[in-house]
Amino acid sequence: MFQDRYSLAFRLYPYARCADQDSEEIVRHPVVVMGGGPIGIATALDLGLQGIPVVVLDDHEGIGMGSRAICFSKRSLEIADRYGCGQPMLDKGVVWNVGKVFHRDSQVFEFNLLPEEGHKYPAFINLQQPYFERFLVERVREAQAAGAPIEIRGKNRVDAVEVRDDHVLLDITTPDGPYRIAADWLIGADGANSPLRAMLGHEFSGKVFKDSFLIADIRMTADFPTERWFWFEPTHVGGASTLLHKQPDDTWRVDFQIGWDVDRKEEMKEENIRRRLDAMLGADVEYEIVWSSIYTFQCKRMERFRHGRVIFAGDAAHQVSPFGARGANSGLQDVDNLGWKLGLVVRGEAPESLLDSYDQERIHGADENILNSTRSTDFITPKSGVSRMFRDAVLDLSGRYEFARPFVNSGRLSVPCVYDGSTLNSVDGLLEAPARSRPGAPCSDAPLNNGFLLEQLGGGFTILALGTEAPEPVTEDGITAQVLSLSAEEIGPELRARYLGTCSHAVYLIRPDQHIAGRWSAWEETELRAALRKATGRGRA
Repeated sequence: MFQDRYSLAFRLYPYARCADQDSEEIVRHPVVVMGGGPIGIATALDLGLQGIPVVVLDDHEGIGMGSRAICFSKRSLEIADRYGCGQPMLDKGVVWNVGKVFHRDSQVFEFNLLPEEGHKYPAFINLQQPYFERFLVERVREAQAAGAPIEIRGKNRVDAVEVRDDHVLLDITTPDGPYRIAADWLIGADGANSPLRAMLGHEFSGKVFKDSFLIADIRMTADFPTERWFWFEPTHVGGASTLLHKQPDDTWRVDFQIGWDVDRKEEMKEENIRRRLDAMLGADVEYEIVWSSIYTFQCKRMERFRHGRVIFAGDAAHQVSPFGARGANSGLQDVDNLGWKLGLVVRGEAPESLLDSYDQERIHGADENILNSTRSTDFITPKSGVSRMFRDAVLDLSGRYEFARPFVNSGRLSVPCVYDGSTLNSVDGLLEAPARSRPGAPCSDAPLNNGFLLEQLGGGFTILALGTEAPEPVTEDGITAQVLSLSAEEIGPELRARYLGTCSHAVYLIRPDQHIAGRWSAWEETELRAALRKATGRGRA
């Protein structure tokens, strides 16, 4: 039962001998991705859909057991939608926007992560990671059938790498023996314990929080609502704090805070896991344990994510605590940021220095995630008398006074990073427009007459003209920005509130990852061209 339900994509890419193994010469590939998890597969999908040949090397043949990541954010779904697999994820996932926080038996706080209307995707879905990965791989298969140059090689373990000035050599072990290939660019997406990072001797520094959490996925029929419930000091004493999430297939995720000085082997015994679950759910509730693990909080990152021809993404580059759902979601934002830039560089349409902006922007994102994750962890697991006194005072006050509720921190949930200060941003030419659509910000979705804004933007550079004239597409240094022009009559209230505010018209330049590069009150071709050059690493604006 466990393997049938949780190894949903087991052996999705079984080992098969490839032509490189029989070649007398070392075969060189434009891009090789090390790691076949969600970040590695998404990277291959992003590049392959651009027509960039890419090879994924994974030491397994598919998806491992256990649900691992379960909370996928609106931003991740929007990225997946651009890849062509967002809708199956939404159809399978459990949609939720509301979270509730309890102190002992009393509810002290409730939040809605997406209170406004007019978005294609919800704030979050809960979806077991094997499903998420399976949908990505299925989309890869569709893309391959349509001619996308993507190859996934299972049971191909990278044992050594040698970095040269203009390429990387990889020594690979397979069931048929070793072989060697070369890559113009190597992407490390091989997880928190990244063998690639270790091979190259790069440090992974940060903080380990001295606390332990028991995580269990159980299958049961229950009438809990599809919300995120978090207890501080629950009276059921299953743990110092407890988190409950609903997943597909009548499966529920439960996290128990169990302390630092615990016997992990003892805690992982089924009878002890059941003791905690029975205390929380009641001894008469029937359930099946389908997966369990113990983890600690860690907030770490590499000093740099780009090292010449080797680029790191996802958990291989940075790691945060699970509370806040920032792991896989921030990794997808890495892919979203890297894919279009590497595509331009491989095609010779942008200088290699453009990739330095990946380092800049995603380190900014990682630091923001680490800051919020650290704050959450300090609140959930206070390590000093003063910290505990503050935490308990906030919880006591929040049940009675609204001013205290924003201080309750049970894990600030993942939101997309705004690249304030990015070298790719142009000077804001429309300061009176809403701050949420300033240069560096991700585009907010909004309904249009024929669908939604983000699906109309696509995956290239776009000039969005709102209530003003816009001529033909603009081409600068071989890169074309298409035009999406909406008349005043086509601009609904949501689009107006998110992009115009009190302004009557505006022009936006939007990057392929749907972050805003610049904005102005009207069409200014000289400024647009300069902004397009700057956004591709070729000039100033």
